[in-house]
Amino acid sequence: MLSKIPTDSVGIVRPEKLHFDEPLALVSGKKIEQYDIVYETYGTLNAQADNAVLVCHALSADHHAAGYHSDEDAKAGWWEICIGPGKAIDTNRFFVVSPSNLGHCSGSTGPRSVDPKTGKAYGPDFPIVTVVDWVNYQKRLADSLGITQWAAVAGGSLGGMQALQWAIQFPEMIRHSIVIASAPKLSAQNIAFNAVARQAIMSDPDFHEGRYYDHDTVPTSGLKTARMLGHITYLSDDAMGDKFGRELKGDKLNYDYGVEFQVESYLRYQGESFVSRFDANTYLLMTKALDYFDPADQEGGDLAAVFKKVQAKFFLASFTTDWRFSPARSREIVSALADAKREVSYLEFESNHGHDAFLVKNDDYIDAFSAYMQNIEVSK
Repeated sequence: MLSKIPTDSVGIVRPEKLHFDEPLALVSGKKIEQYDIVYETYGTLNAQADNAVLVCHALSADHHAAGYHSDEDAKAGWWEICIGPGKAIDTNRFFVVSPSNLGHCSGSTGPRSVDPKTGKAYGPDFPIVTVVDWVNYQKRLADSLGITQWAAVAGGSLGGMQALQWAIQFPEMIRHSIVIASAPKLSAQNIAFNAVARQAIMSDPDFHEGRYYDHDTVPTSGLKTARMLGHITYLSDDAMGDKFGRELKGDKLNYDYGVEFQVESYLRYQGESFVSRFDANTYLLMTKALDYFDPADQEGGDLAAVFKKVQAKFFLASFTTDWRFSPARSREIVSALADAKREVSYLEFESNHGHDAFLVKNDDYIDAFSAYMQNIEVSK
């Protein structure tokens, strides 16, 4: 019932879908002939169409960024703390567009979708897409919605990379880039984590070289292990210690290889939950998109040189215990923007939630984010 939904929520929302017949040329040299994009919107596009905010999602999230799909929904969208009336991305002022990335498994065309040429799921034949490719499809989505310039493009983690890439790729189309808990490229350690996760999936006997759809099975064990590994990196040591410590699941040690500690039980639950809602081929694809992101590569590694052509103003935020995308990685971006003489605001927040901190309510972070967004000028 509506009465169960908080008054500061955008309420019940419905995903929409757009079909594109125009082929999309990809960085890899391949192309996607036709595709669907699923997205949600919150708020109202004003007459001047200058109040649109694009929200880009991280690895495992999707188009459902705010609100509820029904009265029965137990959980709101993944960025509910930031999107809604009176919130940081105030839907009384802004028109928010949140698409599911191309290659995802929640409605936009991806490996699990049917290839019209074969009548079967694309599986491993779905081409690898990059952050640059995503910005290109998002440009087409903007065109379709009558948006010629974003008031802001915002995202955390992989979403923050998209916000950065937007400023580089279409500098005239973005006024503000909001980059939360992100990085200018992955470290070797982060690439290594992704490699191990992919190996866990691809070595699962049920993977069938990515054609598991044809075998009516899922590489459950591999995908679960990949998620468990990823989940460890999203939390801080302090957060895991505070939540679980060395607490046992039962009342004594069993001296076997079953689940004995609460943290083991928690990770298994997270892995099993993920398998029920995510696709293994999409996980492979998303982690490769993370690995490949490196906008400075076009300028021989000089990120400041890349930023010299951007026009947007920037807001960056990082969190003290985020070791996956540490504050030092955000400071690399800030330093390059300063060297390029671009306007940037940067804040580092105390938090013990690790990389997931950008999804957790933190008054200092929310207040700063809100203050920045309130200063973005839009027509009435």
